[in-house]
Amino acid sequence: MISIIASRISRAGAWTAMLAGLAFAPAAHADIVPVSAAQCAAMKARHVITPANPVPCARLSTVSFDYTDFDGATRSGSVVVLDAVAPQVESLFGELLLRSTPLASAMPLENFDGDDEKSMAANNTSAFNGRPMTGGGAWSKHAYGAAIDINPLQNPYVGKAGSPQQQVLPPQAGADSLQRAPLRPGQAEDLVGVFYDHGFLVWGGNWKEPIDYQHFEIGSREFIRKLASMPRAQARAEFERYVARYRSCVRQGAPAHAGDADDDAPEDIALRDNCAARLRK
Repeated sequence: MISIIASRISRAGAWTAMLAGLAFAPAAHADIVPVSAAQCAAMKARHVITPANPVPCARLSTVSFDYTDFDGATRSGSVVVLDAVAPQVESLFGELLLRSTPLASAMPLENFDGDDEKSMAANNTSAFNGRPMTGGGAWSKHAYGAAIDINPLQNPYVGKAGSPQQQVLPPQAGADSLQRAPLRPGQAEDLVGVFYDHGFLVWGGNWKEPIDYQHFEIGSREFIRKLASMPRAQARAEFERYVARYRSCVRQGAPAHAGDADDDAPEDIALRDNCAARLRK
């Protein structure tokens, strides 16, 4: 009898110790804060934003989060995005952490003096940058805080693919980064569904020219301008409805056994792409 009681006490002690360990285990860090006056000043000083930018600092938020690096260690990073999309971006990076998706770096562009090529060369995942589109012309979707570039070395920008004039950015991306199968850690194909599920319904890897594997954006310039023109709360609600419509489309089109299915199966990829194409604005 004494031995039974001792055994039960021992097991109870083990459970208590385990629960105590869980209680004091470090939680994943995530946070959303408006871009501060000090950060805005740094962004201006380092050529990340100018008075001509289509979105001012007052409409930008910094999303901080934990991520897994390519060595399996947990790191802290952040991106700057349009305030309307910030909660979904926070959830997106939380999901990448749960999936142990590796990121090499995640720092705002003021750490690179607003130089996109420096950021790409450092394999930095980033969002806001007040710059024109690659190749010049109109404002990039990054200038609205409505686009994210992920792991540029694993997911390069490729212009005039397959031609003698082919351009690969960053140039440091190895030849293996142009081989998209079999997939390797950090490549974007495995993440398309996650980005779609959080409202980033355009993936540059689906483009014909250029092909921009690192690039995700929420939708058309008109839709982004609409969000930027709305009051913050109204814009956030509009974007949440946008996300909800996409998720509803996927649920309605999924087979009854979808919970047990491989979400990278061809039919699931086709469903996601069709819903994204139909619903993105």
